[in-house]
Amino acid sequence: MSEKFTGLTPELYAYVVRMSVRDDDVLAKLAEETAGLGPLSRMQIAPDEGTFLTLLVRAIGARSAIEIGTFTGASAIAIARGLPQDGRLLCCDVSDEWTAIARRYFRAAALEAKIELRIAPAIETLRALSPSTRFDFAFLDADKTSYAAYYEELLPRLRPGGLIVIDNALWGGRVIDESDQSESTRAIRGLNERIAKDERVDAVLVPIADGVMVVGKK
Repeated sequence: MSEKFTGLTPELYAYVVRMSVRDDDVLAKLAEETAGLGPLSRMQIAPDEGTFLTLLVRAIGARSAIEIGTFTGASAIAIARGLPQDGRLLCCDVSDEWTAIARRYFRAAALEAKIELRIAPAIETLRALSPSTRFDFAFLDADKTSYAAYYEELLPRLRPGGLIVIDNALWGGRVIDESDQSESTRAIRGLNERIAKDERVDAVLVPIADGVMVVGKK
Protein backbone atom coordinates (compact mmCIF):
# COMPACT_ATOMS: atom_id res chain seq x y z
CA MET A 1 0.00 0.00 0.00
CA SER A 2 1.34 3.41 -0.99
CA GLU A 3 1.95 5.65 2.02
CA LYS A 4 0.15 8.55 0.42
CA PHE A 5 -0.67 10.52 3.55
CA THR A 6 0.82 13.26 5.65
CA GLY A 7 1.39 12.67 9.34
CA LEU A 8 0.33 15.58 11.53
CA THR A 9 2.65 17.25 13.96
CA PRO A 10 1.11 19.66 16.51
CA GLU A 11 2.41 22.54 14.39
CA LEU A 12 0.90 21.14 11.20
CA TYR A 13 -2.40 20.46 12.95
CA ALA A 14 -2.45 24.06 14.18
CA TYR A 15 -2.05 25.10 10.53
CA VAL A 16 -4.97 22.83 9.54
CA VAL A 17 -7.18 24.47 12.15
CA ARG A 18 -6.05 27.96 11.15
CA MET A 19 -6.91 27.26 7.50
CA SER A 20 -10.23 25.57 8.35
CA VAL A 21 -11.83 27.49 11.19
CA ARG A 22 -12.90 31.12 11.07
CA ASP A 23 -13.06 33.33 14.14
CA ASP A 24 -16.33 32.71 15.96
CA ASP A 25 -17.09 34.39 19.27
CA VAL A 26 -19.88 31.98 20.19
CA LEU A 27 -17.84 28.84 19.64
CA ALA A 28 -14.76 30.39 21.23
CA LYS A 29 -16.70 31.18 24.42
CA LEU A 30 -18.29 27.72 24.36
CA ALA A 31 -14.87 26.09 23.99
CA GLU A 32 -13.54 28.09 26.92
CA GLU A 33 -16.47 27.17 29.16
CA THR A 34 -16.29 23.52 28.13
CA ALA A 35 -12.56 23.44 28.88
CA GLY A 36 -13.47 24.43 32.43
CA LEU A 37 -15.14 21.04 32.87
CA GLY A 38 -11.70 19.45 33.04
CA PRO A 39 -11.01 16.05 31.42
CA LEU A 40 -14.64 15.81 30.33
CA SER A 41 -13.95 18.58 27.83
CA ARG A 42 -12.31 15.99 25.57
CA MET A 43 -15.82 14.87 24.62
CA GLN A 44 -16.26 18.10 22.65
CA ILE A 45 -15.62 17.87 18.92
CA ALA A 46 -12.50 19.43 17.40
CA PRO A 47 -12.96 22.83 15.73
CA ASP A 48 -12.04 21.60 12.25
CA GLU A 49 -14.49 18.73 12.68
CA GLY A 50 -17.22 21.29 13.29
CA THR A 51 -16.42 23.01 10.01
CA PHE A 52 -16.48 19.61 8.31
CA LEU A 53 -19.95 18.85 9.69
CA THR A 54 -21.35 22.18 8.51
CA LEU A 55 -19.94 21.63 5.02
CA LEU A 56 -21.37 18.10 4.78
CA VAL A 57 -24.83 19.22 5.90
CA ARG A 58 -24.86 22.02 3.34
CA ALA A 59 -23.38 19.87 0.58
CA ILE A 60 -26.20 17.32 0.68
CA GLY A 61 -28.91 19.96 1.08
CA ALA A 62 -30.01 18.48 4.40
CA ARG A 63 -33.20 19.85 5.93
CA SER A 64 -33.72 17.33 8.72
CA ALA A 65 -30.92 16.12 11.00
CA ILE A 66 -30.44 14.14 14.19
CA GLU A 67 -27.58 14.08 16.65
CA ILE A 68 -26.92 11.31 19.18
CA GLY A 69 -24.82 12.87 21.94
CA THR A 70 -24.91 16.66 22.30
CA PHE A 71 -22.68 17.38 25.33
CA THR A 72 -22.21 21.18 25.51
CA GLY A 73 -23.43 21.85 22.00
CA ALA A 74 -20.58 22.57 19.56
CA SER A 75 -21.52 19.79 17.14
CA ALA A 76 -25.19 20.75 17.26
CA ILE A 77 -24.32 24.34 16.44
CA ALA A 78 -22.15 23.18 13.53
CA ILE A 79 -24.94 20.99 12.13
CA ALA A 80 -27.71 23.55 12.65
CA ARG A 81 -25.68 26.23 10.89
CA GLY A 82 -25.56 24.01 7.81
CA LEU A 83 -29.33 23.61 7.71
CA PRO A 84 -31.63 26.05 5.88
CA GLN A 85 -33.69 28.50 7.89
CA ASP A 86 -36.60 26.07 8.13
CA GLY A 87 -34.35 23.07 8.80
CA ARG A 88 -34.66 21.06 11.99
CA LEU A 89 -32.16 19.25 14.21
CA LEU A 90 -33.20 16.73 16.85
CA CYS A 91 -30.58 16.42 19.62
CA CYS A 92 -30.56 13.38 21.90
CA ASP A 93 -28.68 13.37 25.20
CA VAL A 94 -29.09 12.10 28.76
CA SER A 95 -27.49 14.98 30.67
CA ASP A 96 -29.46 18.01 31.82
CA GLU A 97 -26.24 19.47 33.25
CA TRP A 98 -24.17 19.47 30.08
CA THR A 99 -27.04 20.36 27.76
CA ALA A 100 -27.94 23.33 29.95
CA ILE A 101 -24.70 24.81 28.66
CA ALA A 102 -25.68 23.83 25.12
CA ARG A 103 -29.06 25.52 25.41
CA ARG A 104 -27.42 28.83 26.38
CA TYR A 105 -25.16 28.71 23.36
CA PHE A 106 -28.00 27.69 21.03
CA ARG A 107 -29.63 30.97 22.08
CA ALA A 108 -26.38 32.91 21.68
CA ALA A 109 -25.99 31.51 18.16
CA ALA A 110 -29.66 32.33 17.33
CA LEU A 111 -30.34 28.68 16.52
CA GLU A 112 -33.04 27.84 19.07
CA ALA A 113 -35.77 27.68 16.43
CA LYS A 114 -33.91 24.96 14.53
CA ILE A 115 -33.01 22.69 17.46
CA GLU A 116 -35.13 20.35 19.56
CA LEU A 117 -33.34 18.75 22.52
CA ARG A 118 -34.72 15.56 24.08
CA ILE A 119 -33.30 14.35 27.38
CA ALA A 120 -33.69 10.57 27.46
CA PRO A 121 -31.70 7.48 26.45
CA ALA A 122 -31.19 7.97 22.72
CA ILE A 123 -32.21 4.43 21.83
CA GLU A 124 -35.59 5.09 23.45
CA THR A 125 -35.97 8.37 21.58
CA LEU A 126 -35.13 6.67 18.28
CA ARG A 127 -37.53 3.78 18.82
CA ALA A 128 -40.32 6.14 19.80
CA LEU A 129 -40.11 8.07 16.53
CA SER A 130 -42.92 7.68 14.03
CA PRO A 131 -42.13 5.02 11.40
CA SER A 132 -42.50 7.76 8.78
CA THR A 133 -39.81 9.98 10.33
CA ARG A 134 -36.89 10.48 7.97
CA PHE A 135 -33.58 12.31 8.29
CA ASP A 136 -31.11 13.62 5.74
CA PHE A 137 -28.16 13.72 8.12
CA ALA A 138 -27.17 12.03 11.38
CA PHE A 139 -24.22 12.57 13.70
CA LEU A 140 -23.31 9.88 16.21
CA ASP A 141 -21.07 10.77 19.15
CA ALA A 142 -22.33 9.04 22.29
CA ASP A 143 -21.67 5.89 24.34
CA LYS A 144 -19.50 3.67 22.18
CA THR A 145 -20.95 0.36 23.33
CA SER A 146 -24.31 1.38 21.83
CA TYR A 147 -22.91 2.55 18.49
CA ALA A 148 -24.07 -0.54 16.58
CA ALA A 149 -27.60 -0.25 17.98
CA TYR A 150 -27.78 3.44 17.10
CA TYR A 151 -26.48 2.73 13.59
CA GLU A 152 -29.15 0.09 12.93
CA GLU A 153 -31.89 2.40 14.23
CA LEU A 154 -30.66 5.38 12.21
CA LEU A 155 -30.03 3.75 8.84
CA PRO A 156 -33.68 2.84 8.05
CA ARG A 157 -34.67 6.40 8.96
CA LEU A 158 -32.10 7.95 6.61
CA ARG A 159 -33.19 8.99 3.15
CA PRO A 160 -31.25 7.57 0.18
CA GLY A 161 -28.23 9.81 -0.34
CA GLY A 162 -28.29 10.86 3.30
CA LEU A 163 -25.25 10.66 5.58
CA ILE A 164 -24.44 9.24 8.98
CA VAL A 165 -21.23 10.65 10.44
CA ILE A 166 -19.78 8.60 13.30
CA ASP A 167 -17.22 10.20 15.62
CA ASN A 168 -14.20 8.57 17.31
CA ALA A 169 -13.86 5.95 14.59
CA LEU A 170 -10.09 5.74 15.17
CA TRP A 171 -10.45 5.79 18.97
CA GLY A 172 -6.99 7.20 19.55
CA GLY A 173 -5.48 4.45 17.40
CA ARG A 174 -6.77 1.71 19.68
CA VAL A 175 -8.89 0.19 16.89
CA ILE A 176 -5.76 -1.50 15.49
CA ASP A 177 -4.36 -2.54 18.87
CA GLU A 178 -5.55 -6.13 19.20
CA SER A 179 -4.33 -6.22 22.78
CA ASP A 180 -7.03 -3.68 23.63
CA GLN A 181 -10.16 -5.73 24.18
CA SER A 182 -12.07 -3.16 26.21
CA GLU A 183 -15.79 -3.03 25.56
CA SER A 184 -15.74 0.40 23.91
CA THR A 185 -12.78 -0.43 21.68
CA ARG A 186 -14.35 -3.68 20.53
CA ALA A 187 -17.62 -1.86 19.84
CA ILE A 188 -15.99 0.77 17.62
CA ARG A 189 -13.77 -1.77 15.89
CA GLY A 190 -16.75 -4.04 15.25
CA LEU A 191 -18.91 -1.26 13.83
CA ASN A 192 -16.12 -0.04 11.54
CA GLU A 193 -15.77 -3.57 10.17
CA ARG A 194 -19.54 -3.99 9.82
CA ILE A 195 -19.87 -0.75 7.88
CA ALA A 196 -16.97 -1.64 5.58
CA LYS A 197 -18.93 -4.75 4.50
CA ASP A 198 -22.44 -3.23 4.57
CA GLU A 199 -23.87 -3.34 1.03
CA ARG A 200 -26.58 -0.84 2.01
CA VAL A 201 -24.05 1.99 2.18
CA ASP A 202 -20.90 3.56 0.82
CA ALA A 203 -18.45 4.73 3.45
CA VAL A 204 -15.08 6.33 4.04
CA LEU A 205 -13.13 6.63 7.28
CA VAL A 206 -11.73 10.16 7.31
CA PRO A 207 -8.73 10.84 9.58
CA ILE A 208 -10.01 14.14 10.91
CA ALA A 209 -9.87 14.69 14.69
CA ASP A 210 -10.26 11.21 16.27
CA GLY A 211 -11.49 9.76 12.97
CA VAL A 212 -14.97 10.12 11.49
CA MET A 213 -16.70 7.37 9.54
CA VAL A 214 -18.82 9.02 6.86
CA VAL A 215 -21.59 6.67 5.75
CA GLY A 216 -23.78 7.36 2.71
CA LYS A 217 -27.00 5.40 2.29
CA LYS A 218 -27.45 4.00 -1.19
